[in-house]
Amino acid sequence: MRKTDLSGATCPVARSLGEIGDWWSLLIVRDAMNGVSRFGDFQRSLGCARNILSARLAKLVETGVMATGPASDGSPYREYRLTEKGKALRIVLTALRQWGEGYLFDDEEERVQLVDIRDGEPVAPLEMRAHDGRVLSVDDVEIQTTSGAA
Repeated sequence: MRKTDLSGATCPVARSLGEIGDWWSLLIVRDAMNGVSRFGDFQRSLGCARNILSARLAKLVETGVMATGPASDGSPYREYRLTEKGKALRIVLTALRQWGEGYLFDDEEERVQLVDIRDGEPVAPLEMRAHDGRVLSVDDVEIQTTSGAA
């Protein structure tokens, strides 16, 4: 199946999905946010084939989501680190996490949880808010075409 180029799409969701690629890429970013930085550690964590992992890491570097650099321990290995662009995906991953927690697990089922380091409490659910702070539902918003910075 040939991948469609979404880089010129007017929809930010489509363009973002075209940039990120697939679910392997988001899982790589998730692991990087949890401190994984070496190829072998990504492979152990994800269990994906070397060629798939290599291609996804290369794409994440190419698009500026990750960068490579020398290993922090001085070894000859290279490490992958999130850029600011990559770190900004934390909101996307948190939204996916919270959606999954709400709809894909039974109440008694074991799961990992995102907690505030300072208080040890679960992160509050994300909410869509208006410019004045009002919580917005899906019925309170619409898609409009704009030009320039939004």
